[in-house]
Amino acid sequence: MKSEIAEAFTQIAKEKSIDKAQLSEILQSVVMNMIKKKYGNSDNFDIFINMEKGEIEIHQNKVVAETVIDPNTQIDLDSARKIEPDLDIGDEFMEIITPESFGRRLIITAKQNLNQRIKDEEKRLLLEEYQNRVGEIILGDIRQINRNEIYLNVDRTEVVMPKKEQIENEKYRRGDHVRGIIKEVVKTNRGPEIIVSRSDPNFLIRLFELEVPEIYDGIIEIKAVTRQPGERAKIAVYSNDKRIDAVGACVGMKGIRIQSVSRELNNEKIDVIPWSSEPEVFITRSLSPAKPVRVLVDEPNKRAIAVLPDDQVSLGIGRGGQNRRLSGRLTGYEVEIVKESDYRRMVDEQRLRDVPIAELEGLTESMLEKLKGGNINTIKDLHALGKDGIMGIKGIGEKTAEKILTLLEEHGKDRAEKEPEAAPVAEAEPKAGQDKPAPTVAAEAEVAESHELAEEHNASDDDAEDDDSNR
Repeated sequence: MKSEIAEAFTQIAKEKSIDKAQLSEILQSVVMNMIKKKYGNSDNFDIFINMEKGEIEIHQNKVVAETVIDPNTQIDLDSARKIEPDLDIGDEFMEIITPESFGRRLIITAKQNLNQRIKDEEKRLLLEEYQNRVGEIILGDIRQINRNEIYLNVDRTEVVMPKKEQIENEKYRRGDHVRGIIKEVVKTNRGPEIIVSRSDPNFLIRLFELEVPEIYDGIIEIKAVTRQPGERAKIAVYSNDKRIDAVGACVGMKGIRIQSVSRELNNEKIDVIPWSSEPEVFITRSLSPAKPVRVLVDEPNKRAIAVLPDDQVSLGIGRGGQNRRLSGRLTGYEVEIVKESDYRRMVDEQRLRDVPIAELEGLTESMLEKLKGGNINTIKDLHALGKDGIMGIKGIGEKTAEKILTLLEEHGKDRAEKEPEAAPVAEAEPKAGQDKPAPTVAAEAEVAESHELAEEHNASDDDAEDDDSNR
């Protein structure tokens, strides 16, 4: 039998993509509630719903009684025989209830309840669907642009892209087609809210998977990604097949693959870096386009010192410290940058720190005794004094001081000629089966001292960043 509830139900069934069995359960629950409000109990009622015709039948089961005590569960014999003449006392009687008999107000309430239950079910299905799609790239049309978010339509579903998930220097216009990644689905008082992002590192990963079949097939692995959305990104890749160059595959012939990804990200510059298990090598590569001459790693504290040629320090730091910051995020190390000239000076000072003054060739016994009398025991102590300091030692005049300084200068030249310069970091990976050599005590000390030097030059590094950002 058709009713307003059944008609509303039929219309909803056509418009909504909800399972028919689920809709039937919702409608049955709504009708049962309506019965309870009118009769106080629904135990002796049966509801039959025809999904195809949109009809509802309500049956009330009663017992034929000589004297009716409860009209909701009993019927007198005369009334029962008017409908079914063969009935006797104690027989079961089924009365058909028309939905219209519930009254206009109760039917309107039931329709409202049905609509609300349908909305709740839609929200549940939406939440379930998009939770399974987290990490998927979607294409949407911009419907509304607010100060703190953008609303997009995706397959008749509204999704939101908050300010922090947008590419900062990208301009958006209403009606534009925009791609993004489904980042998360959160529950709110208004229902599930689907958050999409264009700034998330996973969006960059998914774009590379679309453009580079070797990544999608698992031949090339993306080991790490970091981004300054819209400006610069670094991605570390590794090939599981030695015949395939990971960087070359990601860049593509004439750069076609990486250019396609870059255009999607508002021309974001992307550095593709070959990943290495050796921290020194990985950090060296991560600072590209700068080329460190040496990298000293403190693994327990996840810190590293990168020694750069003086003319590449600004390049290594990057605009506003961007290159150094991205390098640190990519490798997981706090990377500090030191000028090569400062590092050489530090190494020279360290070499002289524990060299006894007696090793300074040309010193006479008299000079040696006078210097020791002035508490000068190492060549470093002598360096720190200068001419005036040496002349301040009892028994040493100007000529003697000048001679000592000449001997000191010649000693420094001799050491520089005898000892080779620090070797640059090797770019090659260790051979198969070859273990990484354990760091020596001297090497660990060198790292610690380098950190001290880096801290001394933090101010100068910050100045370099400011200079670079002002250009």
